[in-house]
Amino acid sequence: MATKRISDEPAYVLHRYDWSESSLILDVFTRHHGRVALVAKGAKRPSSSFRPILLPLQPLQVSFGGDTEIRTLKGAEWMGGHVMPTGDALLSGYYLNELLLRLLARDDPHPRLFDVYAAVVQVLASEHGEALQSALRTFELLLLREIGLLPALDAQTMTLASLDASERYTLVPEGGLRQAHDDDRASLSGTQWMLLQRAVDDAAPFTTTLRACSEVMSELKAQLRTLLHYHCGVSNLRTRQMMMDLQNL
Repeated sequence: MATKRISDEPAYVLHRYDWSESSLILDVFTRHHGRVALVAKGAKRPSSSFRPILLPLQPLQVSFGGDTEIRTLKGAEWMGGHVMPTGDALLSGYYLNELLLRLLARDDPHPRLFDVYAAVVQVLASEHGEALQSALRTFELLLLREIGLLPALDAQTMTLASLDASERYTLVPEGGLRQAHDDDRASLSGTQWMLLQRAVDDAAPFTTTLRACSEVMSELKAQLRTLLHYHCGVSNLRTRQMMMDLQNL
């Protein structure tokens, strides 16, 4: 049976590790084929054309082939457009990559999520502070929605009751969206949750969700973090622990 070859596929490297003295195994997020594992033969050699471009957070076009679980990288081209993020933005990019590695199955296409990821990477390369935080919250929301782990944000999950615009509600891992209790550390008003629902439902959700998240960043961050940790099966993500360790130095 002839091996299947994919050409000129938009992609980002999520993770890379040594396979031999001269080669790498790559975990790559592609637009039309989802997460795929590729072997980049000879990529560690000084003369390899792969060596300077197989970097995280850089837009690529890749060609690959094979019928096994780990396919063979045939070609890669850097598409340019922005420089490598640095500092907090770089760590934030590694955080995005860790979420994708933990939550996306292999060979499961998510073209809309790929486009959102590409947009967030552009923000990371050029922005810091509040814009960066809004972009991260936007990605978290749209990732959870894309893979079916975000409950409807315009109704209480357990009862399907409509939200009261002036009441406070909180998002919890096993209960979805429910009315906030006195001991809840973070919550949003019914109006704010409904605005977020309209934003993620938009035909072009990145811009609308970015705008909606900018109004509720601090309250939303803790709730999404708890939900993501629950679905990742960890108490803390590696990249988040790294951020905290660096802040404590």
